[in-house]
Amino acid sequence: MANFNTHFNVAFAASAALGVVLFKAGMLSPELLVSCVAAGTVGGLLPDLDSDNSRPLNIGFNVLSALAAFLMVVWFADRLVLWELVAASILGFATIRYGLFTLFTWLTVHRGVMHSVPYVLMFGLMSLYAVFYGLGLTAVDSWFVAGFISFGALIHLILDETYSVDLLNMTVKRSFGTALKLYKHRDWYWYLLLYSALLVGWHYAPEGTGFYYSLTDADAWRVLANNLIR
Repeated sequence: MANFNTHFNVAFAASAALGVVLFKAGMLSPELLVSCVAAGTVGGLLPDLDSDNSRPLNIGFNVLSALAAFLMVVWFADRLVLWELVAASILGFATIRYGLFTLFTWLTVHRGVMHSVPYVLMFGLMSLYAVFYGLGLTAVDSWFVAGFISFGALIHLILDETYSVDLLNMTVKRSFGTALKLYKHRDWYWYLLLYSALLVGWHYAPEGTGFYYSLTDADAWRVLANNLIR
């Protein structure tokens, strides 16, 4: 299995390469290029959230815990005295960092459902809703960012499978096939829930027609071809 640095560096390099191609084709603005490369890099780390000791998981829960503590102060600033605000912020932090974190690690298994193709799509779908409704990006820009999230996560799974094959000794490790998968019968109930969520999320997703037309625009690809031969 590839380590954190490998996942980070490869996801960044692949996202940057794809981003430059789309930028040269006129599909991405400079600002959107930066956002997409960042999204692809983050996506390359997301599947390891199911690892109890992963850096992304610990960083993510630390950030969420600090955010929870801050929100407790904001929400109750007018209703609680100082010591009560301090207690509320500590409670908010501890609930996320130790309560929710413990529950999450108990429910997830490394190289489980999160290491699968449908979860790659779920990462993208969740980010699509987040950037469209949360950050107010246009539908086209939101689809591009979501696409890079899924692209980075897919790179992660491919790397894990690649590291499961020993080319020098021509052997395949036991971990082969545990990352780049569509379904696992032992976890059928999780996959049923996952595919159901994907169908519902896809149905109510922001309009993707503009994104499709951007990717299939013949003029854009002609511009790219001209840039390559100059």
